[in-house]
Amino acid sequence: MKVVIIGAGIGGCTLALAMQQAGMDFVLLEQAEAFGEIGAGIQLSSNAVKVLDRLGLHDRLAEVCCEPDAHKFKDWASGETILRTPLCPEVRDAFGAPYFHSHRPDLLAALTEGLDGERIRFGRKVAEVGEDDTGPWVRCDDGEEIRGDVLIGSDGIHSVVRDQLFRPDEPLRSGFVTWRGVIDAADVADLKVPISSYIIMGPKLSFVFYYVSGGKRINWLALGPTEGEKEESWSQTAEKSELLDAFKDWYEVPRRFIEATDQPFVTALYDRDPLETWVRGRIAVTGDAAHAMLPYHAQGAGQSIEDAWVLMRCLQNGADDPAAALRRFEALRKDRADRMIRHSRDAERWYHLDDAADVERRNARFSRYNDAASFTSQQVWLYSYDAEKAALGSDDEWRALPAW
Repeated sequence: MKVVIIGAGIGGCTLALAMQQAGMDFVLLEQAEAFGEIGAGIQLSSNAVKVLDRLGLHDRLAEVCCEPDAHKFKDWASGETILRTPLCPEVRDAFGAPYFHSHRPDLLAALTEGLDGERIRFGRKVAEVGEDDTGPWVRCDDGEEIRGDVLIGSDGIHSVVRDQLFRPDEPLRSGFVTWRGVIDAADVADLKVPISSYIIMGPKLSFVFYYVSGGKRINWLALGPTEGEKEESWSQTAEKSELLDAFKDWYEVPRRFIEATDQPFVTALYDRDPLETWVRGRIAVTGDAAHAMLPYHAQGAGQSIEDAWVLMRCLQNGADDPAAALRRFEALRKDRADRMIRHSRDAERWYHLDDAADVERRNARFSRYNDAASFTSQQVWLYSYDAEKAALGSDDEWRALPAW
């Protein structure tokens, strides 16, 4: 069985590496001329790290990632922590894997360093996809046709596979943007900020930051509404003065991080409504092509990584009937990922409350979990998921958890 994978992002590369290690045949198509990833940060919770551990990447990632001690939700004006939930080392004992903060290029390098270069086709821009009596096919913009027994669209929120074979609707503009930057930790060392995962929630704005690159750098992102026509582009620059003005009344840390940034960037936030199905014959979509979500639960990459492992195992165990294997993959994965789309939309609202009574009610709910030994029910539902157990149908304990 030959699998054609479109898209060499985190999800596509995870799938390719998993298939290579399982001795499965594949080709990975990527429109860029080389592997590359925008220089932003990424959070990898235990559910995703369990997959990366199975791929043999733990030691490699441990060298370049950071392990935060907790999620800390802070007040925008005082910097006071209003909710603290544990991460490392507690997540290791509770969920079987650590919580990592990574620089995206570091994660992509770990995923691709061991890939067989002969199975990767760069510069292959897909123009058309389909399936006929002999199986799925891909036609590139230069006319080349590539065929396989299974076709997987891991080609992101603007997926050609999704648009041509599933539903050609446009991504949904959330009305919010994210500004971002990466700074040298040494430039703000006087602030003595511990290695944690920080979420600062203020009126209509929020600010998230965490260490990456083994603690040498700090990744930050600010989120807020916009009335302008910002694009969904990771290379779109922003004016530092605009950000400093927006955060002028906040406590010191966000302002100092913005000041230390050479060039901030800005991108509009989009997601997509859940699809009715991810599978058509022997063609399926995964990752953002199937379930693009807003970033508030830091699960976009994690869900793509989960997809990759479950899909590989379904195809491995169901090689005699690829279409049935894809349907099993969808049955195992779709509800979880679709829930994350909905919950990420909900989080956008409560991250940015500006009515005093609403803020008080939110913070009161937070106080129920403000215990260094307590995980929230949402963390348990997210982090305890095991993609291997899911693929084997032995995840009854997780499925018995209360629905989020």
